[in-house]
Amino acid sequence: MIELIDGLPKNVVGIFVTGRVSRQDCRDVLVPAMDKALKRHDKIRLYYVLGSRFPGSAWDELDLGSERAGQCERVAIVTDIAWVRLTVKALRFLIPSEIRVFPTLQTVESRAWITARNSTKRQVHDPRQAPMRSRPQRRAGPTPHKPPLPMIAAHHSAE
Repeated sequence: MIELIDGLPKNVVGIFVTGRVSRQDCRDVLVPAMDKALKRHDKIRLYYVLGSRFPGSAWDELDLGSERAGQCERVAIVTDIAWVRLTVKALRFLIPSEIRVFPTLQTVESRAWITARNSTKRQVHDPRQAPMRSRPQRRAGPTPHKPPLPMIAAHHSAE
C-alpha cells in the first residue's frame, strides 16, 4: 500500500510504503501525485519511506515512466533494510537524480535533505558509512625546503 506524506513542499512527493505494492497502487496514488507536482515544477523530488521489510512488487513494479524519472532531481529513501541500501548503491548509475538512503533514526535529516534548496552534485550517500575524506589540495608555488633524510649504511660482517 502507498500512502502520501503530507507537510512537504509542493515540489516534493512523499510516499510511505507498507505491505505489498502493486502497479495499480502506483497508478492510483504515486503517478497522480507526481503529475500534480510536475504541473507546477520542472523538477520534483521523491521522498520514499519504506516501512515494509518485503515490499513485494514495490521495488520491482515502481513504474514512474521514463518521462517522470528524468524529472526527479533528488530522491531520499528512508529505510533500515540493508538490501535496499545495497541495491540503490549498485544501481545508482541508472538513476538520473541525486539519491540518498537514510536509516529511520535519521528521518529529520532526510526531510531536511529532500527539502534543501540546491544540491552540489549527484551522489548516493549512506549515513552509516564514514564520510569520505579527500586529500588536501597542494598549494601552488615553491615547495618548502626539507632537510635530507639521514643515510643509514648497512653493515655486513664477513664471517
